Amino acid sequence: MNTDFIVNDYILIWDLLFGASISEPIYQLKQKMWDTYRKEYNEIFQDKNKILKDYKNFIPNDDTLYNIVLENKDYEKIRKQVEKYRIEIMKLWDRNKKETEYLIKKIIRKEIKVILFFVVNKELNMVEYVPDDKIIIGREIDKKNEYQVLIDITMQLAKNHIKRYKEEYECFKKAILELAIYNEYATKLTGKSCYQSGNPTLASLKRWIYPYWLMYLGIPKEEFFGYMMRDKIEFDASKYAYEKELKKMNIEEFIEFCIRNRRYIVREKEEIL
Repeated sequence: MNTDFIVNDYILIWDLLFGASISEPIYQLKQKMWDTYRKEYNEIFQDKNKILKDYKNFIPNDDTLYNIVLENKDYEKIRKQVEKYRIEIMKLWDRNKKETEYLIKKIIRKEIKVILFFVVNKELNMVEYVPDDKIIIGREIDKKNEYQVLIDITMQLAKNHIKRYKEEYECFKKAILELAIYNEYATKLTGKSCYQSGNPTLASLKRWIYPYWLMYLGIPKEEFFGYMMRDKIEFDASKYAYEKELKKMNIEEFIEFCIRNRRYIVREKEEIL
């Protein structure tokens, strides 16, 4: 899997203009442009998809606002800050590339050949997926929990590689993605179990799916007890037939397996969704 991290002026300016104001000078600049060039401001709202589709060859129909920002002294500072952030996020990705590739290839089991990251100001606080495996990333790297940015990125990638299900079954998709990313991936990143993390409303469903999740990961039945102790999730392994075919599925097929067998997997009536 190849990755590239770039700072594109058009994307950066667009998100500064239409995202949250990251500073008082930027707010004042945006307000002045809105008051003076309201027509142009409205028109360039449509530019984002065009830029992302062909960022190397994008030429705006009207570059008035882009030029105003490019020539602003505060933008020059922002550009330098974003370039510094680009190096930080790239190093973080590279340090954890092995675990991330393992997640995508061995757990998600979907092919992602290239990921292109458009890096923007981290004060914009965004991780946005764009079709064809592009990510707009601008989020603070928490020194106490630097892995959270990677988890947010991979969740966006995974969600957009898996089809939507009927509303009543979307909970299975959400629960299994949590098992894959918030729990298993985070466990590999941190070196300690993260299986108690996630949305509390999905906790019961995840506990019911967990035995089958271990089968999906290819964990031999004789090792279940060790994983139960590690993750603090208990179940009676003797009551579960080992489903050998699960380790051959990709995550989408596993979601569909759980939906088809939901009344068997969720074993208490009050837990049935």
